[in-house]
Amino acid sequence: MNLPTIPLASIHLFPVKSMRGHAIDTAVVEPRGLHGDRRWMLVDANARFITARQHPGLLKCSAELIRDGLVLFAPDGSVRDVGEPALSEPTIEVGIWKSSSPARVAEAAINDWLSRQIGIAVRLVHMADDCLRSVSRDWSKSGDIVSFADGFPLLLIGSASLDHLNTKLANPVSMANFRPNLVARTDTPHVEDRWKRIAIGDVEFDVVKPCTRCVLTTIDPDSATPAANGEPLATLKTYRREALGVTFGQNLIPRTFGRIDAGAPLRVLE
Repeated sequence: MNLPTIPLASIHLFPVKSMRGHAIDTAVVEPRGLHGDRRWMLVDANARFITARQHPGLLKCSAELIRDGLVLFAPDGSVRDVGEPALSEPTIEVGIWKSSSPARVAEAAINDWLSRQIGIAVRLVHMADDCLRSVSRDWSKSGDIVSFADGFPLLLIGSASLDHLNTKLANPVSMANFRPNLVARTDTPHVEDRWKRIAIGDVEFDVVKPCTRCVLTTIDPDSATPAANGEPLATLKTYRREALGVTFGQNLIPRTFGRIDAGAPLRVLE
């Protein structure tokens, strides 16, 4: 049987949840998703997650991975190196939606600096390998784990889905509004909705659940300004509403692990 093969257009990494991401040429897929993706997160005084939904200015901050840590870039041009907390440090329990995970808190000086940048008291937390968070049992197998991502290890969107959406918008949006890890160069809008299993190189993924979308899609990823007209979510509601909610893109769980490269063929297995 001839299985469809589609180019993997791009790979995107988000080292800190809700901060700006960046494109990378190659990535290592691990059980939680891409190596280094969303293994850091900001929490409030109650150890609940903080995102750009409530604090859009987070999108003006960015991070890059370095050995055993991060480099953080603030909108005012200041830069800070952050080391991973030592495994000997105690963990705290942090909340992400209806789930929770153990995590370790970054040093106080970094948290003070980030609090000044964002304008509220925050703590930066890290998910080391010994901090396990399970994927929702409704959509996973026993032992499936995830980073601080909203719910699943990876998000994939086909380029034709965005192209189709933009034909309906007065002001087109970019793929950055939707923060996918993987973008496939597709010809048919939402063809990814029909996939059940895919492979990129030697790495196989289950396509497990449509991604439900929220107000984060309405925040301009460059200016960090919410759209007054609620776009593109308002338009998505007119043709992408289903029982789960308004969907755009597909969540993936990796079943094998290893390196993937931008430009590599994506094979539809089922």
